[in-house]
Amino acid sequence: MSFLEAIFLGIVQGFSEFLPISSSGHLVLFQKILGIKEGALSFDIALHFATLVAVVVVYLRKILEIIRRPFSKLPLYIVLGTIPIGVLGLLFNDLIESFFESGATLGIGFIFTGIVLMYADTIGKKTRSFSELKVKDPLVIGTAQAVAMLPAVSRSGMTISSALALGIERKTAADFSFLLSIPAILAAVVLDLYKMIQSGENALAAVGLGPVAIGMLFAAISGFVAVKAMLRLINNKKLCYFSYYLWALGGLVLLDQFVLHKFF
Repeated sequence: MSFLEAIFLGIVQGFSEFLPISSSGHLVLFQKILGIKEGALSFDIALHFATLVAVVVVYLRKILEIIRRPFSKLPLYIVLGTIPIGVLGLLFNDLIESFFESGATLGIGFIFTGIVLMYADTIGKKTRSFSELKVKDPLVIGTAQAVAMLPAVSRSGMTISSALALGIERKTAADFSFLLSIPAILAAVVLDLYKMIQSGENALAAVGLGPVAIGMLFAAISGFVAVKAMLRLINNKKLCYFSYYLWALGGLVLLDQFVLHKFF
């Protein structure tokens, strides 16, 4: 992998992890386009860890508050919201990963995410604060996060959209989505690291120390920028623009899958 490819994929991972456009879908798509196969799993692990660092930096004060008050409402709701993806991940992770090889599932996932974003951004009043949330709310949002295990379905898109659909105010929806991403990303890193060890794949040998380091740096920086940008965009009702992008991208992927056959 060249340095330019590592920088490009790092930027893609950082922005698409926290903007509602699906990081997994974009990484698979661009790895197909660039023809990257060797070390793909280990490189993905490095990039996911970098984006985890980014969101921790943004929410460090809130995380320290959670550590100081581990039995308060917020950490308990994060645990509740993590249960669905934990259960479904253990039961169906290998099956779901097999779907990522198909351009059809990627294209459908992008289009589906766009529809969900458009729907959630336009319906209902969004006035419920965090103090008004009930136990069912993190469970519903967590279930939406579990659905995002499917190819090209955005995790942040599903969690933010489900929160908005529940009438939760926009800032609270975004904050809870990003905090909920921390255990999900951490679990994904640990699981993929286990798979890498089991397979005997050597990241540094396959990709190289330089590309891994530079990819992580750009993923962390772009992830930080993406979180900050998303917090502003959601308050300005801009989710519909992501819908237009995802519909166009999904259409192009489906066109390639069924007509052009360039990458799928």
